[in-house]
Amino acid sequence: MAFQQPGPAESDPEEPLFVVSADPAATDPGRHRFPKQRSVSRGSTVLGVAAIAAVGAGGVATAQSKSPVSIPVSVPDAPPEMVHAVTGPAASTPPAATRTASLDAGESLRTRILAQAQSQRAAADAAVLDTQRRAAEEKAAKEAAAQKVRDDAAKKKAEEEARRQAAADAAVKADAERAAQLATGYGKPVTSYTPTAGFGAASSLWASAHTGQDFAAPTGTPVMAIHSGTITSAGWAGSYGYRIVLTLDDGTELWYCHLSSMVKTGGQVSTGEVIGRVGATGNVTGPHLHLEVRPGGGWPVDPLPWLWDHGVSV
Repeated sequence: MAFQQPGPAESDPEEPLFVVSADPAATDPGRHRFPKQRSVSRGSTVLGVAAIAAVGAGGVATAQSKSPVSIPVSVPDAPPEMVHAVTGPAASTPPAATRTASLDAGESLRTRILAQAQSQRAAADAAVLDTQRRAAEEKAAKEAAAQKVRDDAAKKKAEEEARRQAAADAAVKADAERAAQLATGYGKPVTSYTPTAGFGAASSLWASAHTGQDFAAPTGTPVMAIHSGTITSAGWAGSYGYRIVLTLDDGTELWYCHLSSMVKTGGQVSTGEVIGRVGATGNVTGPHLHLEVRPGGGWPVDPLPWLWDHGVSV
Protein backbone atom coordinates (compact mmCIF):
# COMPACT_ATOMS: atom_id res chain seq x y z
CA MET A 1 0.00 0.00 0.00
CA ALA A 2 1.53 3.28 -1.11
CA PHE A 3 0.66 6.86 -0.26
CA GLN A 4 1.38 9.80 -2.49
CA GLN A 5 1.50 13.40 -1.36
CA PRO A 6 1.22 16.17 -3.97
CA GLY A 7 3.66 19.06 -3.78
CA PRO A 8 2.82 22.79 -3.81
CA ALA A 9 0.76 24.43 -6.51
CA GLU A 10 3.81 25.29 -8.54
CA SER A 11 4.91 21.60 -8.62
CA ASP A 12 4.28 19.38 -11.60
CA PRO A 13 1.03 17.54 -10.85
CA GLU A 14 2.27 14.62 -12.89
CA GLU A 15 5.42 13.99 -10.76
CA PRO A 16 5.09 13.02 -7.03
CA LEU A 17 7.56 14.64 -4.58
CA PHE A 18 8.15 11.54 -2.43
CA VAL A 19 6.53 8.27 -1.46
CA VAL A 20 6.32 6.84 2.05
CA SER A 21 5.82 3.13 2.06
CA ALA A 22 5.66 0.61 4.85
CA ASP A 23 6.40 -2.13 2.36
CA PRO A 24 10.13 -2.41 1.58
CA ALA A 25 9.19 -3.96 -1.78
CA ALA A 26 7.67 -0.69 -2.86
CA THR A 27 11.05 1.00 -3.14
CA ASP A 28 11.20 0.86 -6.93
CA PRO A 29 13.57 3.46 -8.26
CA GLY A 30 11.36 4.01 -11.24
CA ARG A 31 8.49 5.10 -9.15
CA HIS A 32 10.27 7.58 -6.82
CA ARG A 33 12.19 9.95 -9.03
CA PHE A 34 12.13 13.69 -8.43
CA PRO A 35 12.54 15.33 -11.74
CA LYS A 36 12.58 18.86 -10.41
CA GLN A 37 15.44 20.31 -8.27
CA ARG A 38 13.15 22.29 -6.00
CA SER A 39 11.68 19.07 -4.65
CA VAL A 40 15.06 18.11 -2.98
CA SER A 41 14.75 20.74 -0.27
CA ARG A 42 11.30 19.64 0.63
CA GLY A 43 12.27 15.96 0.68
CA SER A 44 15.31 16.68 2.93
CA THR A 45 13.10 18.47 5.41
CA VAL A 46 10.74 15.56 5.55
CA LEU A 47 13.68 13.15 5.97
CA GLY A 48 14.98 15.17 9.00
CA VAL A 49 11.56 15.20 10.60
CA ALA A 50 11.26 11.45 10.12
CA ALA A 51 14.72 10.84 11.67
CA ILE A 52 13.93 12.98 14.73
CA ALA A 53 10.66 11.17 15.15
CA ALA A 54 12.37 7.82 14.96
CA VAL A 55 15.03 8.75 17.56
CA GLY A 56 12.44 10.22 19.93
CA ALA A 57 10.27 7.18 19.64
CA GLY A 58 12.76 4.57 20.66
CA GLY A 59 16.38 5.63 20.32
CA VAL A 60 18.70 3.01 19.02
CA ALA A 61 17.16 -0.35 18.19
CA THR A 62 17.90 -3.18 20.58
CA ALA A 63 18.15 -6.88 20.10
CA GLN A 64 15.09 -7.49 22.24
CA SER A 65 12.65 -5.14 20.42
CA LYS A 66 12.88 -4.08 16.81
CA SER A 67 10.34 -1.95 15.03
CA PRO A 68 11.97 -1.19 11.73
CA VAL A 69 10.50 1.67 9.84
CA SER A 70 11.60 2.10 6.29
CA ILE A 71 11.43 5.57 4.89
CA PRO A 72 12.48 5.40 1.29
CA VAL A 73 13.46 8.76 -0.08
CA SER A 74 13.90 9.39 -3.78
CA VAL A 75 16.35 12.07 -4.79
CA PRO A 76 16.56 13.08 -8.42
CA ASP A 77 19.29 11.25 -10.28
CA ALA A 78 20.40 9.62 -6.97
CA PRO A 79 21.66 6.05 -7.06
CA PRO A 80 19.80 3.38 -5.22
CA GLU A 81 22.40 3.23 -2.43
CA MET A 82 21.46 6.78 -1.38
CA VAL A 83 18.14 5.57 -0.12
CA HIS A 84 18.20 5.31 3.70
CA ALA A 85 16.02 3.53 6.13
CA VAL A 86 15.62 4.95 9.63
CA THR A 87 14.62 2.51 12.33
CA GLY A 88 14.20 2.78 16.08
CA PRO A 89 12.65 0.89 18.96
CA ALA A 90 9.41 1.96 20.41
CA ALA A 91 9.52 3.68 23.80
CA SER A 92 9.42 1.13 26.53
CA THR A 93 9.79 0.95 30.37
CA PRO A 94 13.25 -0.29 31.63
CA PRO A 95 13.06 -3.92 32.76
CA ALA A 96 13.04 -4.80 36.51
CA ALA A 97 16.56 -6.20 36.35
CA THR A 98 17.87 -2.83 35.10
CA ARG A 99 16.07 -0.96 37.89
CA THR A 100 17.43 -3.41 40.49
CA ALA A 101 20.95 -3.00 39.10
CA SER A 102 20.60 0.79 39.31
CA LEU A 103 19.40 0.56 42.92
CA ASP A 104 22.24 -1.81 43.82
CA ALA A 105 24.79 0.54 42.25
CA GLY A 106 23.38 3.51 44.20
CA GLU A 107 23.35 1.57 47.45
CA SER A 108 26.93 0.43 46.81
CA LEU A 109 28.01 4.04 46.17
CA ARG A 110 26.21 5.19 49.32
CA THR A 111 27.89 2.40 51.33
CA ARG A 112 31.32 3.37 50.00
CA ILE A 113 30.73 7.05 50.83
CA LEU A 114 29.60 6.19 54.37
CA ALA A 115 32.56 3.84 54.85
CA GLN A 116 34.96 6.51 53.61
CA ALA A 117 33.38 9.13 55.93
CA GLN A 118 33.58 6.71 58.86
CA SER A 119 37.21 5.93 58.03
CA GLN A 120 38.06 9.65 57.86
CA ARG A 121 36.24 10.28 61.16
CA ALA A 122 38.10 7.39 62.80
CA ALA A 123 41.40 8.73 61.47
CA ALA A 124 40.58 12.22 62.82
CA ASP A 125 39.62 10.78 66.22
CA ALA A 126 42.83 8.75 66.28
CA ALA A 127 44.84 11.87 65.43
CA VAL A 128 43.14 13.79 68.26
CA LEU A 129 43.81 10.95 70.71
CA ASP A 130 47.43 10.75 69.57
CA THR A 131 47.85 14.50 70.06
CA GLN A 132 46.30 14.29 73.51
CA ARG A 133 48.52 11.33 74.39
CA ARG A 134 51.67 13.12 73.30
CA ALA A 135 50.60 16.26 75.18
CA ALA A 136 49.99 14.15 78.30
CA GLU A 137 53.37 12.47 77.90
CA GLU A 138 55.11 15.82 77.46
CA LYS A 139 53.30 17.21 80.52
CA ALA A 140 54.22 14.13 82.55
CA ALA A 141 57.84 14.42 81.40
CA LYS A 142 57.95 18.11 82.38
CA GLU A 143 56.38 17.36 85.76
CA ALA A 144 58.85 14.51 86.31
CA ALA A 145 61.77 16.79 85.41
CA ALA A 146 60.47 19.53 87.72
CA GLN A 147 59.93 16.98 90.51
CA LYS A 148 63.46 15.68 89.99
CA VAL A 149 64.81 19.22 90.29
CA ARG A 150 62.81 19.71 93.49
CA ASP A 151 63.93 16.34 94.84
CA ASP A 152 67.56 17.11 94.02
CA ALA A 153 67.28 20.51 95.69
CA ALA A 154 65.61 18.95 98.75
CA LYS A 155 68.24 16.23 98.87
CA LYS A 156 71.03 18.77 98.56
CA LYS A 157 69.45 20.90 101.26
CA ALA A 158 69.05 17.87 103.52
CA GLU A 159 72.66 16.87 102.94
CA GLU A 160 73.83 20.42 103.68
CA GLU A 161 71.68 20.50 106.79
CA ALA A 162 73.07 17.12 107.83
CA ARG A 163 76.62 18.41 107.32
CA ARG A 164 75.87 21.53 109.37
CA GLN A 165 74.25 19.44 112.06
CA ALA A 166 77.20 17.05 112.06
CA ALA A 167 79.59 19.98 112.33
CA ALA A 168 77.55 21.47 115.17
CA ASP A 169 77.40 18.11 116.91
CA ALA A 170 81.14 17.71 116.44
CA ALA A 171 81.74 21.18 117.89
CA VAL A 172 79.51 20.41 120.87
CA LYS A 173 81.29 17.12 121.35
CA ALA A 174 84.68 18.80 121.11
CA ASP A 175 83.63 21.43 123.60
CA ALA A 176 82.36 18.75 125.93
CA GLU A 177 85.59 16.81 125.58
CA ARG A 178 87.61 19.97 126.14
CA ALA A 179 85.51 20.84 129.16
CA ALA A 180 85.92 17.34 130.52
CA GLN A 181 89.63 17.52 129.95
CA LEU A 182 89.83 20.92 131.55
CA ALA A 183 87.71 19.73 134.43
CA THR A 184 90.19 17.02 135.14
CA GLY A 185 93.21 19.10 134.16
CA TYR A 186 95.03 22.14 135.46
CA GLY A 187 96.48 25.16 133.73
CA LYS A 188 98.67 28.21 134.26
CA PRO A 189 97.10 31.31 135.85
CA VAL A 190 98.67 33.59 133.21
CA THR A 191 100.15 32.75 129.78
CA SER A 192 102.85 35.42 129.64
CA TYR A 193 104.62 36.31 132.89
CA THR A 194 107.87 36.53 134.86
CA PRO A 195 108.09 34.77 138.25
CA THR A 196 109.21 37.21 141.01
CA ALA A 197 108.74 36.91 144.76
CA GLY A 198 108.14 33.33 145.88
CA PHE A 199 106.48 31.69 148.84
CA GLY A 200 108.17 32.45 152.27
CA ALA A 201 110.17 35.45 151.08
CA ALA A 202 110.70 38.30 153.57
CA SER A 203 110.07 41.95 152.86
CA SER A 204 109.19 45.13 154.66
CA LEU A 205 105.99 45.16 152.65
CA TRP A 206 104.64 42.15 154.54
CA ALA A 207 104.03 41.72 158.21
CA SER A 208 105.38 38.17 157.96
CA ALA A 209 106.82 35.86 155.31
CA HIS A 210 105.39 35.96 151.78
CA THR A 211 102.32 33.71 151.61
CA GLY A 212 102.09 33.22 147.84
CA GLN A 213 103.78 33.30 144.40
CA ASP A 214 104.03 36.50 142.36
CA PHE A 215 103.73 36.50 138.48
CA ALA A 216 104.80 39.86 137.05
CA ALA A 217 102.90 40.86 133.90
CA PRO A 218 101.62 44.04 132.25
CA THR A 219 98.42 45.54 133.57
CA GLY A 220 95.43 44.05 131.76
CA THR A 221 97.01 40.64 131.12
CA PRO A 222 94.25 37.96 131.32
CA VAL A 223 94.12 35.91 134.52
CA MET A 224 92.64 32.41 134.12
CA ALA A 225 91.16 29.76 136.34
CA ILE A 226 93.80 27.10 137.11
CA HIS A 227 91.09 24.49 137.56
CA SER A 228 87.31 24.27 137.34
CA GLY A 229 85.51 25.46 140.47
CA THR A 230 83.20 28.06 141.92
CA ILE A 231 83.93 31.71 142.61
CA THR A 232 83.00 32.14 146.23
CA SER A 233 84.33 35.70 146.79
CA ALA A 234 85.15 38.71 144.62
CA GLY A 235 85.89 42.28 145.68
CA TRP A 236 88.27 44.65 147.55
CA ALA A 237 90.46 42.92 150.15
CA GLY A 238 92.66 45.67 151.73
CA SER A 239 96.39 45.06 151.15
CA TYR A 240 95.42 42.35 148.57
CA GLY A 241 93.65 44.94 146.47
CA TYR A 242 90.90 43.47 144.23
CA ARG A 243 90.75 39.74 144.94
CA ILE A 244 88.87 36.73 143.55
CA VAL A 245 88.64 33.52 145.61
CA LEU A 246 88.10 30.37 143.45
CA THR A 247 87.08 27.28 145.46
CA LEU A 248 87.82 23.91 143.83
CA ASP A 249 85.71 20.80 144.22
CA ASP A 250 88.10 19.37 146.85
CA GLY A 251 87.73 22.54 148.94
CA THR A 252 91.09 24.08 147.99
CA GLU A 253 90.92 27.89 147.74
CA LEU A 254 92.91 29.81 145.09
CA TRP A 255 93.38 33.52 145.80
CA TYR A 256 93.91 35.88 142.81
CA CYS A 257 95.11 39.26 144.25
CA HIS A 258 96.06 42.84 143.10
CA LEU A 259 93.70 42.61 140.05
CA SER A 260 92.98 45.66 137.95
CA SER A 261 89.50 44.30 137.06
CA MET A 262 87.32 41.30 137.79
CA VAL A 263 85.68 39.56 134.80
CA LYS A 264 83.87 36.87 136.78
CA THR A 265 82.52 37.58 140.26
CA GLY A 266 80.48 34.44 140.88
CA GLY A 267 79.29 31.08 139.60
CA GLN A 268 80.95 28.10 138.02
CA VAL A 269 84.09 28.48 135.90
CA SER A 270 86.20 26.05 133.90
CA THR A 271 89.92 25.51 133.57
CA GLY A 272 91.43 28.22 131.41
CA GLU A 273 88.43 30.56 131.64
CA VAL A 274 89.35 34.25 132.07
CA ILE A 275 88.18 35.51 135.44
CA GLY A 276 90.12 38.80 135.80
CA ARG A 277 93.10 40.93 134.67
CA VAL A 278 96.54 41.70 136.09
CA GLY A 279 96.80 44.98 138.04
CA ALA A 280 98.62 46.86 140.82
CA THR A 281 95.94 47.42 143.42
CA GLY A 282 96.60 47.02 147.16
CA ASN A 283 100.06 46.92 148.77
CA VAL A 284 102.35 46.53 145.70
CA THR A 285 105.30 48.08 143.95
CA GLY A 286 104.19 47.16 140.37
CA PRO A 287 101.60 45.22 138.39
CA HIS A 288 101.62 41.51 139.05
CA LEU A 289 99.40 38.58 140.06
CA HIS A 290 99.74 37.37 143.65
CA LEU A 291 98.54 33.71 143.76
CA GLU A 292 97.89 31.84 147.04
CA VAL A 293 96.92 28.15 147.41
CA ARG A 294 95.03 27.26 150.59
CA PRO A 295 94.02 23.55 150.80
CA GLY A 296 90.64 23.13 152.54
CA GLY A 297 90.49 26.94 152.98
CA GLY A 298 93.23 26.78 155.68
CA TRP A 299 96.86 28.00 155.81
CA PRO A 300 98.57 28.73 152.50
CA VAL A 301 101.10 26.39 150.88
CA ASP A 302 103.80 27.00 148.29
CA PRO A 303 101.97 27.37 144.91
CA LEU A 304 104.87 26.11 142.75
CA PRO A 305 105.08 22.53 144.17
CA TRP A 306 101.29 22.35 144.19
CA LEU A 307 101.18 23.32 140.50
CA TRP A 308 103.90 20.85 139.68
CA ASP A 309 102.00 18.12 141.47
CA HIS A 310 99.00 18.85 139.19
CA GLY A 311 101.03 18.78 136.00
CA VAL A 312 101.50 22.52 135.54
CA SER A 313 105.02 23.67 134.67
CA VAL A 314 105.77 27.26 135.67
